[in-house]
Amino acid sequence: MDLLLDVNVVLDLCVPRLQWFDASANAVGRCVETGGKVWLYAGSVQTYEYGLRRALRDDARAAGQELSNAACMRLARRILGEFVEDKHWLAALAAEGDVFSAEDCEDEQLLRALDRFEPGTIKLLTRDSTLLRSHPGKVLSPEQYCDAAHAASPVDFIDLKAQQAAIRPRLETGIHRVLHHGRYILGPEVDELEKRLAAYTGTKHCVAVASGTDALLVAMMALGIGPGDEVVTTPFTFIATGEMIALLGAKPVFVDIDPRTYNIDPGLIEPAITLRTKAIVPVSLYGQCADMDAIDAIAARHGIPVIEDAAQSFGATYKGRRSCALSLIGCTSFFPSKPLGAYGDAGACFTNDDALAKLMREIRVHGQDRRYHHPVVGINGRLDTLQAAVLLSKLSIFDEEVERRARIGEAYSERLRARGAQTVGLADSGLLVPYVEPHNTCVFAQYTVQVDNRDLVQQRLNDRGIPTAVHYPIPLYRQPALGESDVACPAAEHAAARVMSLPMHPYLTDGDLAAIVEALVDAV
Repeated sequence: MDLLLDVNVVLDLCVPRLQWFDASANAVGRCVETGGKVWLYAGSVQTYEYGLRRALRDDARAAGQELSNAACMRLARRILGEFVEDKHWLAALAAEGDVFSAEDCEDEQLLRALDRFEPGTIKLLTRDSTLLRSHPGKVLSPEQYCDAAHAASPVDFIDLKAQQAAIRPRLETGIHRVLHHGRYILGPEVDELEKRLAAYTGTKHCVAVASGTDALLVAMMALGIGPGDEVVTTPFTFIATGEMIALLGAKPVFVDIDPRTYNIDPGLIEPAITLRTKAIVPVSLYGQCADMDAIDAIAARHGIPVIEDAAQSFGATYKGRRSCALSLIGCTSFFPSKPLGAYGDAGACFTNDDALAKLMREIRVHGQDRRYHHPVVGINGRLDTLQAAVLLSKLSIFDEEVERRARIGEAYSERLRARGAQTVGLADSGLLVPYVEPHNTCVFAQYTVQVDNRDLVQQRLNDRGIPTAVHYPIPLYRQPALGESDVACPAAEHAAARVMSLPMHPYLTDGDLAAIVEALVDAV
């Protein structure tokens, strides 16, 4: 449970000789130890300073000393500056300003601020007896907090709240900037995002679009894929990959996967190529790139383009090069749960081809090359500026998060191997951990294991508060919308029946990891 600190508690913690210091410090310490966050309300900054100056002056007088106003101000600001370093700031929103009919305006602001959170996830920590009597569901005293029996919180499958707390000031600044300039679609933040993403991947062009699905659609439209064409791809992925092929009237031709990496098996691609083949679309699944050099070489021999579906691998590398810069076009998704995620749908296409970049920019705006002039048929695939602002904020910590993902993924595997698990590809049954090619880095969009009796294992983990997911239980050729009765991909079938993804995000603690591993080993 998180805590929002009332002013009186802030003063307790800033002046250790005050009689309530120990109780308030114990409550805040327990909050942090149990994974909670400690919040300060930005609208109370002046009250913090004024209250602390007065408390410091009273404390000095009690000790037989006298502090000047200037000395009090300098001391108060220094103490507060140090105090806030490890706290999280809660912005003061406009809806919390009209509180003048309340008995206590500042208390009312704090109580309204709590309403932004899910019920039961945060309390106002206060010593105000009136607040404690009148709002028992929202407030706690330090003593009450320490005495309360806190049940262990379930592990988050993906913890976007912790990430948001880490970037909140930058995030709020970016969003407010968009609200003020009012260019809500393809605004200046989109231009900035495209430049930064292109530089990050090492490509000449980034074309930001409304979703990862739109990225695939725009890329295929730019290559002229349509009725009668065939596109070679993998059956072991999210439906969007095959769906966009079918939407354009083309036929997805499914090729089985490498059972170690879950990515398309390059050795099976060439036999699937016909005179109708218009493109190859490998998917870099679970955060690890497909064998793009081998795939590109096959494509070059046949004169067909390659589109990397990098919806799960943005930030990963293949032989030192970044995902999205490994083929003619790279497409990615910024869905909220992705390694780099927006707060809604968003995506991007990447290329070094000037003509393709120009065409994809036109296609995303109804095929328009200038206002009300449409040389090609397009879609409404424009990116919202607010999503660009969110992504720019997240980019500031993205490298650090990618490193954390890699460390956590390896820690999962090390701990599970120490408890008897084997690596995918070295065994076909039992508890299997992911295999990462030596020339790859993985961003672990999912940490996916294989287990026997998956349904039972999932139920046992759920009973212990540990969520799981299955990516993906049905190969695409068995989906009713794309059904192909004559397709057989045994490696994909085997994986679909056994894969299970565990909680994975950059903010998993050692305690979380230990609990998940212990529960998984028990469950299997």
